[in-house]
Amino acid sequence: MFATLSDRLTATFKSLRGKGRLTEADVDATVREIRRALLDADVALPVVRDFTTRIRERATGAEVVGHLNPAQQVVKIVNEELVGILGGETRRLRFAKNPPTVIMLAGLQGAGKTTLAGKLGRWLKGNGNRPLLVACDLQRPNAVNQLQITGERAGVDVFAPEPGNGVGDPVSVARRGIEHAKHHHYDVVVVDTAGRTGVDAEMMQQAIDIRAAVQPDEVLFVLDAMIGQDAVATAEAFRDGVGFDGVVLTKLDGDARGGAALSVRHVTGQPVMFASTGEKLDEFEPFHPDRMASRILDMGDVLSLIEQAEKAFDADQAQAMAAKFAADEDFTLDDFLQQLQAVRNMGSLKKMLGMLPGMAQMRQQLDAFDEREFDRIEAMVRSMTPLERRQPKIMNGSRRARVAAGCGQSVSAVNDMLERFGQAQKMMRSLKNGLGGGGLPGIPGMPGGPGGASKKQKARIAAAKGKKGKSGNPAKRAQQEAAAAEKATSQPGSAFGLPDPSKGFDPADLNLPKGFDKYLGQ
Repeated sequence: MFATLSDRLTATFKSLRGKGRLTEADVDATVREIRRALLDADVALPVVRDFTTRIRERATGAEVVGHLNPAQQVVKIVNEELVGILGGETRRLRFAKNPPTVIMLAGLQGAGKTTLAGKLGRWLKGNGNRPLLVACDLQRPNAVNQLQITGERAGVDVFAPEPGNGVGDPVSVARRGIEHAKHHHYDVVVVDTAGRTGVDAEMMQQAIDIRAAVQPDEVLFVLDAMIGQDAVATAEAFRDGVGFDGVVLTKLDGDARGGAALSVRHVTGQPVMFASTGEKLDEFEPFHPDRMASRILDMGDVLSLIEQAEKAFDADQAQAMAAKFAADEDFTLDDFLQQLQAVRNMGSLKKMLGMLPGMAQMRQQLDAFDEREFDRIEAMVRSMTPLERRQPKIMNGSRRARVAAGCGQSVSAVNDMLERFGQAQKMMRSLKNGLGGGGLPGIPGMPGGPGGASKKQKARIAAAKGKKGKSGNPAKRAQQEAAAAEKATSQPGSAFGLPDPSKGFDPADLNLPKGFDKYLGQ
């Protein structure tokens, strides 16, 4: 959503590189470009004015501080101001001291309240709560049925005593839903209310009546992030009519310009608490102002990426893989498939890569990436026999042709997949060898890496071991070799370090077992 804004701001910061200090002309030009970028992103005009005024005040005449150049200083200032506009600190849900905690959803029709109810219920269940969804949208056709299906997919119970489609009293349903939750020991109740295509008196009055009936602990205003400037007027109308405690932004994965996300906190004074980043039920997350500001400025969101990885990767599987690694077992296609599934569980690969710093410069490559490649690779691996997965080296031409026919891919595609897997195996082997040798694999000039130690390092190692290297002088080297040969012939002993029987020693002196002397040549 913030791709255009991010690109504009990044281009603006590049123009400051190489400058020793920020002049007023530099600040004016930078602020002007930032203002244009924000207005193009549909950010409300009052927000743009306050934002650029603070940036100008902080950046005017700023000297180079420490290791920061002017471009880095402006990025730092803009980042801090963005965090402030987005809310500063992350706002958490307030839970009631005496369950159930009641959360009421309000907003326009089409903002995604019903789907969001399922997402919020799934998120609450994943955090150890026992939520209940209450269907109070009795006006929109099939709204009750939609919530029931969404709740079933999310694994959350739904209270829907009325069929909807214009039948039933939503205030009564909300009140009965709270009583049902208390009786059946649900600790959180999510009330899904009706919306309209626009703000009207009937809609406001119904929301006010439901709020008065259930006394919610949190009222969340669900806002479509793609409606642009209208977001401000809608949010203000709900704030003045019903009142709300926090905002939930939906459709952040869309291609709109994202001005609503930057405007609503400043205009309404209420924080953004959650963000819906896709259509799937798991594409829902708490809203972190600092992380969102980092994404906008192309500085990445590594913390969110780590959190997703922790949820997706199974701890037992990771320990099993570590044990296999320690036992010097080879990396197999079964292991490869297991890791592939864990990566897919993290969500869209494009979104994950987009959380890395500097990835905005590779946006075209990310957009061109086809995530269906994962499906094709998985089909190839699953078309193999268990033996072929454990020992890919047995994959001859006929086996590859059979796998290609079984997964609907070409033989060349199977060959390419096996070749890439072979490279992955080599990398794993080099890692194990490098760690076993106490060095860093893959780094030239480092112990365990390509190139090994330098000549001086080898000489020091040999000296430490009491060994003298061969001379580069041919005559001196010949003398060294002759001395070594003479030393070898003058010292008695066999290949196992025993005295040479030909020199006249008595094997009985060794206290060997009876009959063992035949092995010593006597």
